[in-house]
Amino acid sequence: MTQGELELQVGVAKVSKYAVNESGDTLEMVERPLGGISLVMADGQRSGKSAKRISNLVVRKAISLLAEGVRDGAAARAAHDYLRLYRQGQVSAELHIVSVDLVTRTIVVSRNSHCPVILLREDEIRMLEGSSRPIGIYAGTKPTIDELPIADSTWLIACTDGIISAGQRYGASLDLLACARTRLADEPSSAQTLADDILLEAMALDHGRPEDDMCVLVLAIRQSTQADPTRRMTVRFPLPPSEG
Repeated sequence: MTQGELELQVGVAKVSKYAVNESGDTLEMVERPLGGISLVMADGQRSGKSAKRISNLVVRKAISLLAEGVRDGAAARAAHDYLRLYRQGQVSAELHIVSVDLVTRTIVVSRNSHCPVILLREDEIRMLEGSSRPIGIYAGTKPTIDELPIADSTWLIACTDGIISAGQRYGASLDLLACARTRLADEPSSAQTLADDILLEAMALDHGRPEDDMCVLVLAIRQSTQADPTRRMTVRFPLPPSEG
């Protein structure tokens, strides 16, 4: 994925709530049919297997529509309608869709979450926030949408509420904006490095025992270090021990 000498990097780091095997957070990626990618992250209500079923349902619905060329905002609304019908308005989920659209040459951030998205550029550091309800409960729910031009040295950080609420049990809190600013001042080697650093800091505030599922998504637009048209994706997924 290139634009001139630019490259897109995506980093994801996630853990489940302490002593819970299944994370209620789900994140998936899909290529957009006209060029680009979309990343969909959902946080199901509560935690464990029930939350995982909800977040999986929401992500699958959004991903399938995005793969067919449906616009991000419409995909988010459809995921809301589907969850609300499926669970009769009794269960909620928080949803982020972050897309790099090569038709419009923009980064599109669609959010149904109380968790802000952090934007960092050379001359700009701010939160993308504003009123945004979770999906699945209220009729007419729609996402908050921000559209940004693709530009060098752009970093976007999205997360679930386990990151935002880290440390609260111990009277502490994570200042995500300050954390990101500090890490970027040290020039992280990749989007994955920044995602890992933020997750580790959040876990440390919970004394190594996350009080909720945690997921961090980092998207970076950076100068490419080499003329290489190869697309790469790396996944690390710890396998649980067999039960037999």
